[in-house]
Amino acid sequence: MTDRPTIALVDDDPLFRESLGRNLEDSGFAVATFADGPAALGPLTGGEVAADLILLDWKMPRMTGIEVLRQLRTMGSQTPVVFLTTLNDQIYEETALTNGAVDYVDKGRGFTILLRRIHLILEGAKPPAAGLAGGGEGDAAAADLLTLGPLGLDLASARARWRDSAVDLTITEFRIVRKLAENAGRDLSYRALYDAVRGEGFIAGSGEEGYRANVRTHIKRIRQKFREIDPGFDAILNYAGFGYGWRAEG
Repeated sequence: MTDRPTIALVDDDPLFRESLGRNLEDSGFAVATFADGPAALGPLTGGEVAADLILLDWKMPRMTGIEVLRQLRTMGSQTPVVFLTTLNDQIYEETALTNGAVDYVDKGRGFTILLRRIHLILEGAKPPAAGLAGGGEGDAAAADLLTLGPLGLDLASARARWRDSAVDLTITEFRIVRKLAENAGRDLSYRALYDAVRGEGFIAGSGEEGYRANVRTHIKRIRQKFREIDPGFDAILNYAGFGYGWRAEG
């Protein structure tokens, strides 16, 4: 038994699995490795491996990474998935995020970047540690809730509600909504929103401002999810050429 977070690594390169697995273990994680998608699906969905996060390669024999992700979601797994791949074309990243991945990292970025992403995701997916100074359990519970009109955000579990209905946001989408809601009535730039989920200074997509397309893609999916609940949803405001904002309550 271990109380360390468990990372599942699915990659067909044995040397890469061994090297990355060792680095993850040295960084305080328990690691379960799999050589391909079919080998991983049973343990990850059947309870044999209780992964806190899955690192998934795209190009693998027998089943591609995107097929593995779709199977995981079809079989009910909501474990955060990060694609770790050499495919750096933006279309792959957008496809991964559209299908429910929470991040997409180029293998060439280096282990320290990957480790930072892992910590950001796990910190967003898990409740904060108990025993912090500043009040009792009631105070802590209240601090974990953000309410803005019909929007309710549970900051501890990264779950959102709109008009008392659950909104099925990914962790990345939740962080964008949280950033917008915490700054309701203010204009937030594309860069500020991207930094909120990816870390400052990270560049994605084509060119120095390729991150703008990623933010637009996230916002489009977020709006779609809210409008499935409320067709009149209009809380996210556009600021052409600059970014987005959350409508302030009057």
